[in-house]
Amino acid sequence: MNLYKEYIKEIEERKGQGLHPKPIDRADLLNEIIAQIKDTNNVNREDCLKFFIYNTLPGTTPAAGAKAKFLKEIILGQETVAEITSTFAFELLSHMKGGPSIEVLLDLALGNDSNIAKQAADVLKTQVYLYDADMARIKEAFEKGNAVAKEILESYAKAEFFTKLPEIAEEIKVVTFIAGEGDISTDLLSPGNQAHSRSDRELHGKCMITPQAQDEIKALQAQHPDKSVMLIAEKGTMGVGSSRMSGVNNVALWTGKQASPYVPFVNFAPIVGGTNGISPIFLTTVDVTGGIGLDLKNWVKKTDANGEVVRNESGDPVLEEVYSVATGTVLTINTKTKKLYNGDKELIDISKAFTPQKMEFIKAGGSYAIVFGKKIQTFAAKTLGIEAPLVYAPSKEVSVEGQGLTAVEKIFNRNAVGTLSKKALHAGSDVRVTVNIVGSQDTTGLMTAQELESMAATVISPIVDGAYQSGCHTASVWDKKAQANIPKLMQFMNDFGLITARDPKGVYHAMTDVIHKVLNDITIDEWAIIIGGDSHTRMSKGVAFGADSGTVALALATGEASMPIPESVKVTFKGQMASYMDFRDVVHATQAQMLHKFGGENVFQGRIIEVHLGTLTADQAFTFTDWTAEMKAKASICISEDETLIESLEIAKGRIQIMIDKGMDNKNRVLQGLIDRANKRIAEIRSGEKPALRPDANAKYYAEVEVDLDQIAEPMIADPDVNNKDVSKRYTHDTIRPLSFYGGDKKVDLGFIGSCMVHKGDMKILAQMLKNIERQQGKVEFKAPLVVAPPTYNIVDELKAEGDWEVLQKYSGFEFDDNAPKGAARTEYENMLYLERPGCNLCMGNQEKASKGDTVMATSTRLFQGRVVEDSAEKKGESLLSSTPVVVLSTILGRTPSIEEYKLAVEGINLTKFAPSHKLLVG
Repeated sequence: MNLYKEYIKEIEERKGQGLHPKPIDRADLLNEIIAQIKDTNNVNREDCLKFFIYNTLPGTTPAAGAKAKFLKEIILGQETVAEITSTFAFELLSHMKGGPSIEVLLDLALGNDSNIAKQAADVLKTQVYLYDADMARIKEAFEKGNAVAKEILESYAKAEFFTKLPEIAEEIKVVTFIAGEGDISTDLLSPGNQAHSRSDRELHGKCMITPQAQDEIKALQAQHPDKSVMLIAEKGTMGVGSSRMSGVNNVALWTGKQASPYVPFVNFAPIVGGTNGISPIFLTTVDVTGGIGLDLKNWVKKTDANGEVVRNESGDPVLEEVYSVATGTVLTINTKTKKLYNGDKELIDISKAFTPQKMEFIKAGGSYAIVFGKKIQTFAAKTLGIEAPLVYAPSKEVSVEGQGLTAVEKIFNRNAVGTLSKKALHAGSDVRVTVNIVGSQDTTGLMTAQELESMAATVISPIVDGAYQSGCHTASVWDKKAQANIPKLMQFMNDFGLITARDPKGVYHAMTDVIHKVLNDITIDEWAIIIGGDSHTRMSKGVAFGADSGTVALALATGEASMPIPESVKVTFKGQMASYMDFRDVVHATQAQMLHKFGGENVFQGRIIEVHLGTLTADQAFTFTDWTAEMKAKASICISEDETLIESLEIAKGRIQIMIDKGMDNKNRVLQGLIDRANKRIAEIRSGEKPALRPDANAKYYAEVEVDLDQIAEPMIADPDVNNKDVSKRYTHDTIRPLSFYGGDKKVDLGFIGSCMVHKGDMKILAQMLKNIERQQGKVEFKAPLVVAPPTYNIVDELKAEGDWEVLQKYSGFEFDDNAPKGAARTEYENMLYLERPGCNLCMGNQEKASKGDTVMATSTRLFQGRVVEDSAEKKGESLLSSTPVVVLSTILGRTPSIEEYKLAVEGINLTKFAPSHKLLVG
């Protein structure tokens, strides 16, 4: 019983942290527990019963298999446990959510004992996580005349697993808790630097917001035991930055309901709100858990007697409060009238939070059950030879006669499944679509694996063209946490059918490449739909959606995703880039010019940015599409000229071939299949059979933005504005400032070149600038540390072949060594160049960070509080985001450069250039 003794020791250690026993997922441990349950005289028997009943993870975990087997033995009378009757055993099976439990229930339902068969059938009627093998067994039994199989199919066809669920309460009482003022990043709900603990839900829950906030939530619950606590972003948007399932899990853990009395720390039905609503990517995650997300609109822009917006001395709109949601306010959500009330006073219409589809998610305890339930209903009706009755709310299908299609509308129409209308669908339509490419990253991957186990999935859907599991978020430091988690994750995903960054067999060299770059390379069709476990899943080919770990799991298991077709905003360009400007400045200027044009309203938020770049290859264009996450867009689509797209596909083919040459392809030859598809797509474009994706000329957009390149006279910097008197204006990504704003004297403590925002061209710019500086000044001397993390190994290999890596080595004081990876995070930096391992590095902030209170100049994407740099007692940390040349020069000078210094430093440098296409990029 060594494993049991180790488990008891772990329990004692967790007690010291204020934690309960960790849920069991190992079969060998559970088998030791079962052995002690069978021994009626065992001193540990009572504890073992509790562990077996209340602390074993369900789904397809090895422990679930052992639990289901023992429950089957009890039901069949092969084992006797006084505390677990046959009826109770069936109840426990009903909470195990598929996999081994379904196999056991089918064994019993299709067996010879009619009484047991009936009980098993009754439980099966409530289950939805069935896969092809399970359905095939039921179908085979039905075709052989099995009455129980017919009864099960008839129940599925009627969707009784859904219709017999309790109805949603007409009134939901909530008590408010202001989680913060301004936009609330998911980093506040689930900090990136605690990513290692995300799969341990109770432990990870302790990092939500602050211990003080957790105490306040508990106090509210004690004061209002009959009400749910609603977390609110006052004067901001809730959940910006990422989908972060762990963030929603934490909110649910503290404020939601327990999903099952027999599954610990898995809660559902969180309620969140924001003055400006919920970030679209985060709202999807709220739906996954059967939660409610409210757009409160409790602050509005103040207007004068003439209806003009009143502005403060900074030119920002003045806000006035419509109604209060101060912490402790009791409100009523009425799901029938779809209104929010304070007592009898109606505050606002909240019908967008209670569409027919969202009502189904809430009733079923999450969106997964509906997705699987619909598939089972369709299967059952087809097997019975009947038409499935209309149980679920019909999908909303919008089709406007004579209106053309945007790019995203075209992609969704091509990938749609199960639609009723024969006409083309437009924005606002609810669509189920096939997914072509799926990505899982390493800090959420363990949760994705748990989700796959909980939905009883064992193999990737054959519909998916390719899927990749990255190792980039844990690339910086190969510490004990990473060593404990990552090999286990890679083994699971490799077995599931994904291409994995690390080889469980140890044959090929570990690749810690940034996931978005790899997904961009393996996307070989601009008509593709991509789902990835990170908010920066923003490919410059196809349309890509960042998603929570659960939605990623669903895409892997089913090859499908469900969502409304989003509205689009069209972005075009005019004018000419100045010779000393970099494309990164165009990206930032796009945001600034959009906000100026629409009076501070972010028309990109929650929509598709259809950007007509035309002439930029996928590597360079990704700098724009990647930043659309910071623009709060739902996704983006890059419209390319035919030859540009062909060039991008050729680059992708070459990089996929390198992955094959390294030995990364699997038995299904997924990577080779992608190359074959790329060749087919190139042939279609060249022959004219199917040109590059174009929107229709008469497509309808929510808004159109024309970026004037002539207006971009100096580098543009995204500033967290950490000292803004209006707290809600801090850390928003919307404050875009010209370089001259800083007067050439703002101290810079550290520079970072890396993350998904850079490409090979940025690394070459760095090498060229260092050579220029040595030529001009006689030497290269850094007055601030410069940390460089290339996004991929492919880029490092290409730089080596082209001579640029040798230049970087010459000026560096540290170079990563894969044979001796760092075992601990760096806490101090010297004024020199660090060549770090490919991966996310400082951008993620979960392993290494800048020193507290530093001012960082970075090429990365994140400027949220505490992400790249934390505050010190004396000074707020700040991460300013800019182009590569600005970062390089800032570390050489130890301050922001003047525009004159900048222009001199980039003379003769091959910056990333962009010229608008002269072709009409419409169909």
